Amino acid sequence: MKSNAEAPESNFDGLKWAVVFLLIAAAVAGNLYFSEYPLLYRTVAIVVVGVVAALVALKTEKGRRFADMAAESRNEIRKVVWPTKQETTQTTMIVLAAVLFMGLVLWGLDSLLSWLISMVIA
Repeated sequence: MKSNAEAPESNFDGLKWAVVFLLIAAAVAGNLYFSEYPLLYRTVAIVVVGVVAALVALKTEKGRRFADMAAESRNEIRKVVWPTKQETTQTTMIVLAAVLFMGLVLWGLDSLLSWLISMVIA
């Protein structure tokens, strides 16, 4: 397991985050400026600029920590024992039955209270 000690921030991390911000701002401004072009071209351009911004962000200390956490999370997900199709179906049916039952109970209670209130008011 990794140490939780804070690594010193690189001198260029602030500059890298500024580049990320400028790339995202350029993508938004470019999308507005080139609004007469087809949506497909603008979407591809935004995706490309977004990928470049993400790559720059991953080169920062926080980006590296995020990538490490994502890799550790993926390893943890592999350890999860997922339910079988039969278990999932049975659990879903139990939940649906419980919801139906509670819906009927609440409907009956609401009807009873409405009937009682209408008797008091009338």
